Amino acid sequence: MIRPAAPGDAEQVIPLLYEAIGDIAHLLSGTEDFERTMEVLTSFYHLPGNRISYENAIVEETEGMPVGFALFYDGSRMGALDEPLLGRLRSCAADPNAVDRFPKEARDDEFYLDSLAVSEACRGQGVGGRLLRAFEGEAAARGHNWAALIVEQSNDKARRFYVSLGYEKDGELDVAGHRYDHMRKPVSRQEK
Repeated sequence: MIRPAAPGDAEQVIPLLYEAIGDIAHLLSGTEDFERTMEVLTSFYHLPGNRISYENAIVEETEGMPVGFALFYDGSRMGALDEPLLGRLRSCAADPNAVDRFPKEARDDEFYLDSLAVSEACRGQGVGGRLLRAFEGEAAARGHNWAALIVEQSNDKARRFYVSLGYEKDGELDVAGHRYDHMRKPVSRQEK
């Protein structure tokens, strides 16, 4: 069952988020320390109005436990959603250039899939596909023409998955020292 995420899902969602975004997690948290990074991500997950808030996520639940999640938002809101994280970086990051390297992954004209991950035990069971379709449905329901995401260029398996579902590369970017392909797919708007 896919449902909106809740603050109580953090114990399952945050490790999946870390797995999905890797080094970007340290950039977002302003620390290279794994435990501190997980604490910061969990704190922001519980708070509304930021990029990694539970408000921007859905989970697939099996037997009462989240086994996968998708995190997404309107690309035009990325600046406002990043401001709480940037404020933290300005006040505590050891690296004064961290704010300048903060990733701008989404474009204003798209509904952006920030992260998608499935627990190892549930991979290969269609969870990722269901979450991706739910994300696309949300994009259409909110009146967007484009669903978008980035995929690390070295992640051939994920790229093949997105291509098989109609996503096409339309650009490249660097995030946290890694090369990513920006991919988009048109979605049909739904009448509100």
